[in-house]
Amino acid sequence: MDTSTVVLRKPQAGNRQEVKQVHVRYCLYARKSTESEERQVLSIDSQIKEMMQMAERENLEIVEIKRESHSAKETAQRPIFNEIIDDLRANKYNGILTWAPDRISRNAGDLGRIVDLMDAGKLHEIRTFSQRFSNNPNEKFLLTILGGQAKLENDNRGINVKRGLRARCEMGLWPGYPPLGYLNQKRMDKKCQLIVDPVRAPIVKQIFEKVAYEKWSGRKVYNWMKFDLNFHTRGNKPLTLSGVYRILDNRFYFGLFEYPRKSDNWYQGQHTPLITQELWEKAQAQLTRDNIVRENKEFSFTKLFTCGYCGSGISAEEKWKPLKDGTSAHYIYYGCSRARDRNCKNKYIREEELIEELLKIIDKVNINELGMRMKLEDQIRRFNKLQKIVNGRSGKGLVEEDDVNIRQYAKYLLKDGSVSDKRELLANLRSQLVYKDKKISFAKE
Repeated sequence: MDTSTVVLRKPQAGNRQEVKQVHVRYCLYARKSTESEERQVLSIDSQIKEMMQMAERENLEIVEIKRESHSAKETAQRPIFNEIIDDLRANKYNGILTWAPDRISRNAGDLGRIVDLMDAGKLHEIRTFSQRFSNNPNEKFLLTILGGQAKLENDNRGINVKRGLRARCEMGLWPGYPPLGYLNQKRMDKKCQLIVDPVRAPIVKQIFEKVAYEKWSGRKVYNWMKFDLNFHTRGNKPLTLSGVYRILDNRFYFGLFEYPRKSDNWYQGQHTPLITQELWEKAQAQLTRDNIVRENKEFSFTKLFTCGYCGSGISAEEKWKPLKDGTSAHYIYYGCSRARDRNCKNKYIREEELIEELLKIIDKVNINELGMRMKLEDQIRRFNKLQKIVNGRSGKGLVEEDDVNIRQYAKYLLKDGSVSDKRELLANLRSQLVYKDKKISFAKE
C-alpha cells in the first residue's frame, strides 16, 4: 500500500532546490480528558474509529495506537504522551495522528516539546481530522496558536466557573455537596437550593442539644449514634467520630457558610437552619472546655492493654472525693473504653490495684524479652553512676546487674517511676496485655 510522504525543500547554491521525500510512520494518539468540561467530546473508541477510516482513505501507515485518559492541562503529567515523546526521539515513528490539536496539548510546556521535536527533524508531521501540520514556520505557528487557544479556553473556563460559584454564594446558595441533614433538589430550575432531610436533620439537631444541654462528649455522641440509633449517612455508611466533630464545628446548621474552605469568605445561606446560633455557641463552649481537660492530662497505662471482653482499648478517668478536713482525695480509675461494645461489663480498677497486678506480671515475664533487658541495664548503670557521685568511690548502694535486681528495678519503675518510664517499660513487652475483671494477663494465656 502507498504511504504518506512529506516533501522537504532546502535552498542550495544559486536558485536550485533539492527535493527529498520523507516516509512518515504515524502513532495514532487518542485521548479523552477526565475533566467535566470535556465529557461531551468523542470517546476514545470513536476517535480511533474515525482516524483509522481517514488513514485508510489517505493511505497513512499507522505503526502504533496509544490511548490515554488524562488531563492535558499540566506539563509532563501524561504517562502515555511522555512515551510518545520518547518514541519520537528514538525514531520509532515520525508522525502523530490525532483527532484535534488540543488532544496533544493544552499547556505551553508540552506544546514546546512537540515544536522542539519538529525543529530537530524527529517529528515530520501531525495530522488531525481536518488539518495538517508539518515542519514549516507557518504551520508550526498555526499549531502554536491553536494550542495556546486551547489553554486560553481552559483558563477562561476556570475563571468563569469560579465567578459562577461566587455568584451562587452571594445569592445564599450552597455550591457543593450538601452537609449531613440536607438534600439537593432534583430539579434543574432549583439547582443548589437545599431542602431539609426529614430522616437525618432531627438527629443532627439532637447532636447539638445533647452536647450543649446534657454536656455530652463527642465520643458519647458517636457511641449513641452507632449503638443506639444504628445511624447511617446518605452513602449508607456509619458516621465516624471525626464526622461528629465536623458537624459540631459547622456553622452551616445555623445559616452561615464559608466558601471556599479556610478562605474567610462567609455568606448568609438561603437554606432552612436546623439550629440557632446560640445553640451552636453553647455546644462549642462545651467542646472547648472538654478539649482543655483532655490535652493537659497524660495517664500512665492507657493504650497499653485491651479489654478481655470486647477487645476495646483501656481508658482512664480521674475522680476527686471531698474529705471532712476540707481537702479531697484523688483517684485514677482504668476501665474499658467501650469503643466496640457500649454495654461491655468489664469492671473498673484503681491505679494502685492495677500496679499490683502489673507487679505480678513482672514476676512472670522473661527479662530477656526484646529491648527490656537492655533498657533496664541502662537504667541501672545510670543509677549506679549517680550513687558514685553521691557516695564517692566507696561503691556503697550500688546495684548488681543480675536478673533478680533487673526484675526488682522494673518493679521500682512501675511503682515510683515517671509516666514515660512506666509506658516505655510496658511497651517493651512482646506479649499483648489483657485486662479483665480487675486482673491482668497475657493475651496468649
